[in-house]
Amino acid sequence: MQSHTKRIALVCLLIFISVYLLCYERSLSKNTNSTVSFLDVGQGDAILVTSPSGKQLLVDGGRSKNILGLLEEVMPRFDHSLDLIIGTHPDADHIGGLPAVLQEYEVGGVLEPGSVSDSKIYKTLEEGIVEKKIPHLLARENMVIDFGDGAYFIVVFPYQDVSNWETNNSSIVGVYVYKNTSFMLTGDAPLATEMYLSKKYGTRLHSDVLKLGHHGSRTSSGETFLKLLNPGLAIISAGKNNSYGHPHKEVMDRLKKMMIPSLSTAELGTLIFTTNGETISLK
Repeated sequence: MQSHTKRIALVCLLIFISVYLLCYERSLSKNTNSTVSFLDVGQGDAILVTSPSGKQLLVDGGRSKNILGLLEEVMPRFDHSLDLIIGTHPDADHIGGLPAVLQEYEVGGVLEPGSVSDSKIYKTLEEGIVEKKIPHLLARENMVIDFGDGAYFIVVFPYQDVSNWETNNSSIVGVYVYKNTSFMLTGDAPLATEMYLSKKYGTRLHSDVLKLGHHGSRTSSGETFLKLLNPGLAIISAGKNNSYGHPHKEVMDRLKKMMIPSLSTAELGTLIFTTNGETISLK
């Protein structure tokens, strides 16, 4: 009698799970919104992009394995896969958490600029990519990651081999686009990269949201670049009371002069934006 009852209970449980998964899948298929989450990793960068169909791109992973808890807060429960990870450059505050991500998540691929580092964390990351047999790609200008649902990420920098470049100079810069909305993600790209992009693309650089280069350092966010981008909002990914003084006063003064509002993870924590392809809203 008890075994019969257990079998009935098991069948009911399986039916419930099947119905739940079917409803969940249908809800995803009907979703027309995309989210971009600037995670509060302290003094570092980590951005999770989720396309309308649920595909996920993680750009950088902060300094430590704390990224794991932050991902759980913004990803669906029981979801332990990422379609693509981008390490913009091999500095610890951008890739420090990525080895832990490789251990805990099924990752479809890793995109890097090709610059190298002697640091232990960089070597650990590269070893993890090999160990997990994850496809490993080099980012180059005009490379497009098409999510197949109206959203895509396009690399605008670097344009050549950067294996011998200083790490910040090699930083990947890319734009996430969903229909008529766009997010410019700059890593730690310095003024020299901004000038290259300004000359090459001009006003085509325009983006609705700009993640300020190098956490709001004076080494990025030049006036020419900001004018051409003409963003509706700037995001500062930095740690509260950090020892670098980020964001620097010069940058904040520039934003104020150009009437570009800004939000900071140091002050507000994780910032989650939703876009339907026409408008962008902060959750």
